[in-house]
Amino acid sequence: MSEKNMETTTTTAAASAKGGAATAVVQGEILSEVRGRVGFITLNRPKALNALSLGMVRELMRVLLAWRQDSDVLAVAIRGSNKEGPFGAFCAGGDIRFLHQAGSQGHPQLEDFFTEEYALNHLIHHYGKPYIAFMDGIVMGGGMGISQGASLRIVTERTKMAMPETAIGLFPDVGGGYFLSRCPGQVGEWLALTGQTIGAEEAVAARLADGRLAAADQPAVWDALGSQPFADGAAVQQWVASKLIAENPGEISAGGKIDQYFSLPDVPAIVAALEAAAGDDDWCRTTAATLRQRSPLMLFVVLEQIRRARGMGLADDLRMERDMVRHCFYLRPGQSETLEGIRALAVDKDHAPRWNPARIEDVAPEQALAFFESPWPAHAHPLAALAD
Repeated sequence: MSEKNMETTTTTAAASAKGGAATAVVQGEILSEVRGRVGFITLNRPKALNALSLGMVRELMRVLLAWRQDSDVLAVAIRGSNKEGPFGAFCAGGDIRFLHQAGSQGHPQLEDFFTEEYALNHLIHHYGKPYIAFMDGIVMGGGMGISQGASLRIVTERTKMAMPETAIGLFPDVGGGYFLSRCPGQVGEWLALTGQTIGAEEAVAARLADGRLAAADQPAVWDALGSQPFADGAAVQQWVASKLIAENPGEISAGGKIDQYFSLPDVPAIVAALEAAAGDDDWCRTTAATLRQRSPLMLFVVLEQIRRARGMGLADDLRMERDMVRHCFYLRPGQSETLEGIRALAVDKDHAPRWNPARIEDVAPEQALAFFESPWPAHAHPLAALAD
């Protein structure tokens, strides 16, 4: 990836103004404007399914910090775009091609990306004003990081939600330990280990979304947000929430099986139990086969991550994940599961990752525990300033 592509090419086109007129417009991979009393953000990198670059992370942080201090902005709304226009895709995650190139070359922007992305995730969770995420289409990885901290998380019938990082030898970061561990039962372990994609109803049932809106109704709600006479931020959120489809939370399909198998003490026990039941159960057979395709080492790491995170606040979880991601690229020189996973999926596209160790049965528990040793003393941690 070129330096130009690493950084967002954005320009501010208008200065701040009072009242109902648009007050700021940013052209590039992040589009932002204020209409009425609401700040609007559109992720505008549709050819890459709005995958986050370092420049996008920085621009999002800049805009959100400015609006947090602006008393004229009562709330923020964020959406994605597709090749035909707004909505249709939210965000597919981080720019994994950049991660592969920077990780392979030891580029310092790799470190910057994760530190700044996790700081952005923390800001969104603690924003202090309503932050409303229109999670239409693909919402994965880094897209979850910029939406799970929202005060109102809206899904549609087109939503495809997942934390699929084990498929590329990574773990569900961007606060994934925090929000997945707070799903009901062992749903968090299931989503984290398998990378399973879920739709709107299951997202609500998993407590990863707050309500559903028909995809066709999004433009009208979005446009009307800029013209309503809102008294305060709470009124903005209440107005949007009133447009959601009234329905029961629903259930996770195979929820009982998820709890039965993913509550087992370790990865070998989970896989062995699934395979023992696979002869009579399609779900068990498919789930076991999926786990066999993932990085064996990272399955151990991820299970430990989710279970540790249940007892952590967000700031501590993000610091833990910052430690872990450093190890993903540098713990074993020349043997990064993450670089190998991205190579197989997105660079060479042979879909034949050479995991090391190659089998779940060959992973030693201490190999996974090494990912949780911080490379930094507490006072020098890159996310030391985060607090809950």
